[in-house]
Amino acid sequence: MVRILAVADEIAPQVDDIGVRSMRPDLVLAAGDLPWDYLEFLASCLDVPVVFVPGNHDPAIAGRSAWGGPPLEGTRPHGAVNADERVVEAAGLRIAGLGGSVRYNRGPHQYTQREYGRRARRLLRRARRSGPVDVLLTHAPPRGLGDEDDPTHVGVEAMHGLLTDLEPRWHVHGHIHPHGFPRADRQVGDTTITNVIPYRLLEV
Repeated sequence: MVRILAVADEIAPQVDDIGVRSMRPDLVLAAGDLPWDYLEFLASCLDVPVVFVPGNHDPAIAGRSAWGGPPLEGTRPHGAVNADERVVEAAGLRIAGLGGSVRYNRGPHQYTQREYGRRARRLLRRARRSGPVDVLLTHAPPRGLGDEDDPTHVGVEAMHGLLTDLEPRWHVHGHIHPHGFPRADRQVGDTTITNVIPYRLLEV
């Protein structure tokens, strides 16, 4: 059993240096729109793997190596692994990531539904080469499953194909702020879809 601290979008007062250590996670998953120094704090404070995808408010992440590998040393956030359009292994789990949101302005991590279709197909090809996936980590939710009607918070249509083909145990996302009213988990087959804003403790 892997104990996961999943965070997104809002810094919770409970997740300070004392509180977060008492949670004793084996892994941190960050679903976007958190300050990079906050992710670096979690990586340093906990000394466990931190895996993230960027959100629609995050800055562009430059400095990928020429062969398409992970970001080069010196890019931020330090101590965290970017899973956007990749499958990474951490704490014994396989995590597939897809960051950003549906395009509503010119932000660096925003995509049309058609662009998301291409990104999802690339992720699926990589996932099929590397084996089963335990967690799908995204910033935005699937279309019609916990999203909202306004253009800023509409969900991603291509997520449905990923859920069908990857069959992860958990789909972790942020982007849809609960505003004090916790969002209920949704179930698609054997996958539990959960909005983790501002944080959730999960056992996988």
